Amino acid sequence: MAIEITRLSSKGQVIIPKSIRQNHRWLIGQEFTVEDTGEGVLLRPKSPFPRTTVEEVAGCLKYSGPPKTLEEMEDAIRKGVLEQWHDSH
Repeated sequence: MAIEITRLSSKGQVIIPKSIRQNHRWLIGQEFTVEDTGEGVLLRPKSPFPRTTVEEVAGCLKYSGPPKTLEEMEDAIRKGVLEQWHDSH
């Protein structure tokens, strides 16, 4: 892990180095929670959506058609992951 140096502006702003923003895929407007750890501060990216449970969202996307097998679902997930990986590289 490389160490980056930044500085505090007169307005209290700190620039997160570009390499770190790119590694985490943080875009303009990303919100963070800021926690005082006693030794410094910890920034965590804030999720754009509130945390939910499976029970809260199960059934929100209606599907009509024959039931999918576990193998079909895993294939669809695999294809989605490969497409996402390909798009990011």
